[in-house]
Amino acid sequence: MANFASISPVGEYQSEQCQLKYDNKEALGLTDQDVFDCFDAAYKADKDSFKSAKSLYVYFKLMVSLYDSGNKTAQDLFDKYDDVAEKIEEETAFNAKKLNELINKEDSGVALTKKEGQYKTYYSAMVDAFDNVQLGVDKELGDRANCENLIPLYQKNYEANKTNAVWLQRAMNKLYEKGCKEDPMFVTIVKQKNTIQPDASTSYYLYVITGEQKYLDQTMDLETDPFKKAKLYYKAASDFKKSGSYGKARQYYQESLNLNPSNKNPHLQIASMYASSANNCGDTNFNKRAVFWLAANEAAKAGGAGSKYVESYNAKAPTKSEIFAQGNAGQSIKIGCWIGRSVTVPNL
Repeated sequence: MANFASISPVGEYQSEQCQLKYDNKEALGLTDQDVFDCFDAAYKADKDSFKSAKSLYVYFKLMVSLYDSGNKTAQDLFDKYDDVAEKIEEETAFNAKKLNELINKEDSGVALTKKEGQYKTYYSAMVDAFDNVQLGVDKELGDRANCENLIPLYQKNYEANKTNAVWLQRAMNKLYEKGCKEDPMFVTIVKQKNTIQPDASTSYYLYVITGEQKYLDQTMDLETDPFKKAKLYYKAASDFKKSGSYGKARQYYQESLNLNPSNKNPHLQIASMYASSANNCGDTNFNKRAVFWLAANEAAKAGGAGSKYVESYNAKAPTKSEIFAQGNAGQSIKIGCWIGRSVTVPNL
């Protein structure tokens, strides 16, 4: 780093040093505070090149440890969560964009070169890595960020931060994520953010508050970044799913897929809606269980992440002996209600 600074980015190389210190913390006689300070210095010095998924996770894990021991405040903890989550999203978006370019090239019928195939594997692995790190970071945060902790904190700090767009954005995101959207504080923060800096996210939260479709439409019109727009469609779809509006949820999950085909989670969500509707969307016992083939087919589109679901759904579908008894192998079955799809009975 001293002699070849131009090819040794501080964020990358210093975070590697910190990772080694963490991995050998006991042998080196270092405390959590020592190693956290190391990561913190690297992050603040050169956030752009601090790209290690593993180190981002450890960085936040150490913050949680310091918070639990009383050495960091709740505001410190939530601020660092937002720092790390935003960095993870930034890296995920970069790799997803690169991966989507290659997926779209393949979908257009153009074969990838050997090098492009290698890049596709790499970008896919990176997207998965950062997705897993986000799950890990969320698990570390756990119920430390709940409505009982968040609301008093934001009430206390609101006046000092009501003109701080970043603070307002992070606060309303956290209150929404943790299920605090019914609290008046959520409404206050959203309206204030919309007053000083209206954007797609404030429009979406206004939709959450009011339930008015015009705000949801406005959200999608305002957001122009495909990756961020895909996340908004996914978020809206998940809300529709929770409320039982499965047809609308599928529509929005599909929009999310169109914008970000590298994210396979919408396939799993659609499959789970099919599976949970099996008993209501068939007219005979056989046809009800045939819905599980539809669910399995959808889950299979998620690739490796969907394999265990494919196996589970297929196990609930009609057996070979039942297909033989029914005499409908290879035939198409129309699935009714909100699903409105057809599924082909497997050939024996």
